[in-house]
Amino acid sequence: MQRLHQKIALITGGARGMGASHAKLFIEHGAKVVITDILEKEGSLMAESLGENALFLKHDVTSLAQWQDVVAKTEAHFGPINVLINNAGIALSLPIDDMREEDFDKVYQINQKSVFLGMKTVAPSMRKAKGGSIINISSISGIVGQPAGVAYNGTKFAVRGMTKALALELGSDNIRVNSVHPGVIDTPMTQTKEIQAAIQPMLQSLALKRSAQPIEISQMCLYLASDDSSYCTGSEFVADGGFIAQ
Repeated sequence: MQRLHQKIALITGGARGMGASHAKLFIEHGAKVVITDILEKEGSLMAESLGENALFLKHDVTSLAQWQDVVAKTEAHFGPINVLINNAGIALSLPIDDMREEDFDKVYQINQKSVFLGMKTVAPSMRKAKGGSIINISSISGIVGQPAGVAYNGTKFAVRGMTKALALELGSDNIRVNSVHPGVIDTPMTQTKEIQAAIQPMLQSLALKRSAQPIEISQMCLYLASDDSSYCTGSEFVADGGFIAQ
């Protein structure tokens, strides 16, 4: 059963990791997918591997002009957008005494501002499509705080709040907006020495005692992108191995 038959999906940060996993699963379920990323070579190869129903566009998610260009090219190639996954993001774990202003600004630009720009530019396209689903990838760091997380936690909490505000604003347009809150996912973003040092103690405390594979988050995004979740909006969907159950 193809749960996304003929739906047009735009996925940021789609060259690798969770974004690539989402794109693969969506293609399998009948979607036409535009993946965007600053990683041009990896993104082009990923789109090529997915076949004719995939398109790669190089994209700086912190730029309004580039968002407008991506939406225009998506509509020209496939049609109005039904699904947006704001997946692009970076992780940073630094004590506040060591964090520079430019560190904080970079995390804000990529993790929070990009989500605002994405929702702002894609909403008119979804209105043309008579509705849609916006899926904002937040984190358990948008639900609970962590040491050395003032920038990362701040942006992920903000994504959660923006999701709720836009769900109320766009509901009358039949546009649903939800946030997904993964715990530790096995992706390139979590493989740095600093991030590994921060997450290893967390893994030991989990009910499931392991990190998640990207496909486990992709399945949740598939549900939210499909009509199966037609009455879900303004909510948090958590996949954290039991972290916040403690």
